[in-house]
Amino acid sequence: MKSEELRNLQAPLKEKYREDSGAAMVTLRAVGALGQGVTCRVDTGQGLVEAGLHPATGGTGLAACSGDMLLEALVACAGVTLQAVATALEIELKDATITAEGDLDFRGTLGVSKEVPVGFKNIRLNFDLDTDATEEQIATLIRLTDRYCVIKQTLVNSPEMDILHTVK
Repeated sequence: MKSEELRNLQAPLKEKYREDSGAAMVTLRAVGALGQGVTCRVDTGQGLVEAGLHPATGGTGLAACSGDMLLEALVACAGVTLQAVATALEIELKDATITAEGDLDFRGTLGVSKEVPVGFKNIRLNFDLDTDATEEQIATLIRLTDRYCVIKQTLVNSPEMDILHTVK
């Protein structure tokens, strides 16, 4: 896609959101249902994904790990954002590989140690770029990708979260 095409796609949306800020608020939704064993079937909109325990917590490795899925969401968002920013800035990317790695101490998840927090301790996001762009252009590309990547910004700036329940 060319920069002008992207601008033409987004211009009416930007104008709409400037005129009506409420129109910019969209609620995304994910739904899961319990599966066999210790799994959860998640409807991704592109098909069902069965999530289960990571092998480090007793899983078989046959089901998707939700920690992996979080990193995959980060990679997907960062990749799309990178490509959109590169397009807008007219920076040619011949190729790019985005990698996310996260360190987990499963003692927290398994309740082995109350001192060990549950969740990722550290996440690294790496962009391996094939481009002839200047160092300055690459710095701008990465800075803007970081700024506009929804998943990355959500992880860094934790949103308020409510946990609700109903009983049938």
